[in-house]
Amino acid sequence: MKDSEILDLYFARKEQAIEETQRSYGGYCYSIAFHILHDRGDSDECVNDTWLRAWNAIPPKRPGHFALFLGTITRNLSFDKWKAKNAAKRGNGAVELALDELTECVPAGNSTEDAVEAEELKRLINAFLHTLPEKECNVFLRRYWYVEEYAEIAKRYQMKLNTVKTSLFRTRTKLREYLEREGVVL
Repeated sequence: MKDSEILDLYFARKEQAIEETQRSYGGYCYSIAFHILHDRGDSDECVNDTWLRAWNAIPPKRPGHFALFLGTITRNLSFDKWKAKNAAKRGNGAVELALDELTECVPAGNSTEDAVEAEELKRLINAFLHTLPEKECNVFLRRYWYVEEYAEIAKRYQMKLNTVKTSLFRTRTKLREYLEREGVVL
């Protein structure tokens, strides 16, 4: 079923919308949750909570990119669950490590002003990602969006482990320089 048809079901408030969303995006959302949580039960719970959030958001919202909309909800719920469980040791600290790697090039937001500026930062990061070659962008997203392990990324793109690490280091450096040129104080 097409995304537009699924969204029409949400707008008609038909429960079939959730079934179709599960059928089309269940695996995708589960993959996002599992890479963050490394726990089947918690991942299933986040996916189910994603469907509830989508049900509550649509209508009035009509997402332009349904997969991205669902992925973002799943990712945020997964990080919230991870933080709530204070699970730094789960997944061998992969989530904490991935977030720590980004702290060198993305400022921390603790004030109300920072929260307002977060939207601009998101826009700048998206613009930066569009400047990257496809493979470099995909490697970066696999690490920092999907929270995949280095070895998993290396296998996916048939790269050496050190090549993945070097690529990510260079991309983080480019991101830091890009944000500094755009006036973001790090």
